[in-house]
Amino acid sequence: MATRKAPAAPARSIGHPIFAQPEPTADPTLFRVKHASDTVAYKEIDQLTAEHKLGTLPFDAPRGGVEPTLALADVLGGNAAAVDAITRRGQLVFHSGGDCGSTRSPEHQNQVTDKLVSDFHESDAKEVPQFMLMLGDVVYSFGEAQYYYDQFYEPYRDYPAPILACAGNHDGMVSPLANAKSLDAFYRNFCSADFVVTPEAGGLSRTAQIQPGVFFTLEAPFVRVLVFYSNVLEDPGVISDGTVGNTQLAFLRTALARVKSDGFKGALLFTHHHPPYAASSAGSRHGWSKDMLAQMDKECAAAGVWPHAVLAGHVHNYQRFTRIRPDGTQIPYVSCGNLGHNVQSLTRKGSDTIRVPSVLQKASTQPPADQVTFENYDDRNYGYLRVVATSEQLRIEYHAASDGPNVKAPDDSVTVDLATRTIGHFEATDQGHAAAIRQVKADKARVEAKAQAAKSKAAKAKTAKSKTAAKKKKR
Repeated sequence: MATRKAPAAPARSIGHPIFAQPEPTADPTLFRVKHASDTVAYKEIDQLTAEHKLGTLPFDAPRGGVEPTLALADVLGGNAAAVDAITRRGQLVFHSGGDCGSTRSPEHQNQVTDKLVSDFHESDAKEVPQFMLMLGDVVYSFGEAQYYYDQFYEPYRDYPAPILACAGNHDGMVSPLANAKSLDAFYRNFCSADFVVTPEAGGLSRTAQIQPGVFFTLEAPFVRVLVFYSNVLEDPGVISDGTVGNTQLAFLRTALARVKSDGFKGALLFTHHHPPYAASSAGSRHGWSKDMLAQMDKECAAAGVWPHAVLAGHVHNYQRFTRIRPDGTQIPYVSCGNLGHNVQSLTRKGSDTIRVPSVLQKASTQPPADQVTFENYDDRNYGYLRVVATSEQLRIEYHAASDGPNVKAPDDSVTVDLATRTIGHFEATDQGHAAAIRQVKADKARVEAKAQAAKSKAAKAKTAKSKTAAKKKKR
């Protein structure tokens, strides 16, 4: 990774990861640094956009060659025993979602993080999340270092697990009024070479993450997650062009080839900020990233390996789609961009509400296109994804923060069978409730059997009494 100008204060070396820090803090309802207005900067950006003077920005080459990899054990500070425990339990759970940084107040972001933290209180260890993967736009509006404390470190100070991140367009965007380098603060806080506490942590001790760069493969029990950087444009997402080169296509090609050569049977996820599909309506602010999707499809088709699911952010709400390929396999495309920034409605005031499911794209051969169905959405609440992976299934749940910490039933979910690559029913585990139900059924069966026995005994007694009466009558 290229050498960068050091921040004003040096990073503090720790040598091991630190996550939650639940000590008392200053008023969490207020920002430490008031977010200045970006009106002037955005006005200039709009003008540059109109003049076609804005384009993609280059980024540093990740550490680790063509396919940089990051193992969950390394994220946990070399804790191989923790990873072995996940494997023994037969299930991995992690959180995901994008667009968390709020420029207005901490209120909505804290509402989401309170519910996220509640997921760590489980009677069954296999249900506890092991990490979070953010889907971009961690800090608004231009990934400025001065806002990292208020928009990332403070809201997640109680989150007791690692937090990784895709970089979003706002993380890499540079204000035309600032003398900054694209992704500078993101690199320092998510792509550190070691576990250090950065100046942006503002006195907290959560360590920077050790991602190899803005694209890499995350390896964990039951899953491989391919993380991409879809660059700085508002729309569309870009992973390859004349400015940024083809390194991410080479990464994808190499990663897919390794999935095949390793005979990997677990879940394969693609994650990036810009969504390939987005609901189209009068109120929609973000569109499809068709060229990016086509480039990725080409590599998947050549390798004969496709993702089991694709996760994205950017849309500032929750949207779920099902893509049906010609061979009948089904791929969920899930966008969750409502971690705390600014929920956006899909329709304007006075417009008809969108009814789902509805076909977003019809299957066709000329030009080639797969059927895409818009399955579900939430454009009113903030929320997040809870992803569950086993050796046989991948389940993606959506939880609305407005449900509160005491509700653990998802508002939406989709389950993929890993072998058939089709959407099916999740095979729930026995968390004690099923055993209790079996006990209730057994108790009910015993009561019914006892009642039946009593009824049978009464019937026999009645029959015997009738026979006795008949004999007396004959005499």
